[in-house]
Amino acid sequence: MIRKTRIILEMIKVEHTVFALPFAFMGALIGAVMMEHRLPSWAEIFWILLAMVGARSAAMGLNRVVDRVMDAKNPRTAKRAIPAGLLKAGEVVVFNAVSFVVLFIAASQLNWLCVKLMPIAVLFLVLYSYTKRFTWLCHVVLGITIGLAPLGGWIAVTGAFDPAVWVLYGSVVCWLAGFDIIYACQDFEFDRREGVYSIPARFGLAGGLQIARGFHLLTAAGFISLYWLTDLSWIYLIGAIASVGFLWYEHVLVKPHDISRVQTAFFTMNGWLSITMFAFTLLDLVVLHPW
Repeated sequence: MIRKTRIILEMIKVEHTVFALPFAFMGALIGAVMMEHRLPSWAEIFWILLAMVGARSAAMGLNRVVDRVMDAKNPRTAKRAIPAGLLKAGEVVVFNAVSFVVLFIAASQLNWLCVKLMPIAVLFLVLYSYTKRFTWLCHVVLGITIGLAPLGGWIAVTGAFDPAVWVLYGSVVCWLAGFDIIYACQDFEFDRREGVYSIPARFGLAGGLQIARGFHLLTAAGFISLYWLTDLSWIYLIGAIASVGFLWYEHVLVKPHDISRVQTAFFTMNGWLSITMFAFTLLDLVVLHPW
């Protein structure tokens, strides 16, 4: 059982939770302060965390099942749990079903708007796994899907929408789409040979990286604009500017003629970005508001 658990955690890349979870908490924090002049309760934080665990586990598990044949052909992914025979596809399907149940339970404990909107989230969680078979916009679909984290966190504590949360959502969508393009550069040759759709396969490495830079310029503009759209102060602004610096360095690390540092650009820079954005938001709202 311990061995299976370790394999499942590796399969769903639990360490990649660092990308979305801080933004889910960031959305909840800003939403609670802006809309309700309070901080999220510990119960809300717990259910948001559980919803994120359920959603992300289901998404990654489903992706591994759908891509198992493709993964077996790709030298980079051939050692993943299913193609390597460490897990059966049926076992992962059961894991996915349990994860969706966890997501539903968590959503029902937050508010009924979360429950009503959950089918939309599930639709995108399922859709993304198939998009690389028919459109090079798969990176954008991934951004739309994982970008639901801050939107979901906001709705979880407010039960409503606001223009500011759409700016945050759009910024995260562009951030994710941009760094997924960079990540896809690793499979540039495989994708072209096997007919897998991706922006690097469609536009080449140089073109793909240029498009990723465009997405990240939109991300930078969105993060900084939140300073004027919300109650956030100069403390948040420092974090946003630092995060733009991480984006800039990410593109310094990866060049069309040298993609050897993709993993550093993908995981390290983006992990620091998400943590920094949340940490400075938390510092801002906790320090400046007399809770």
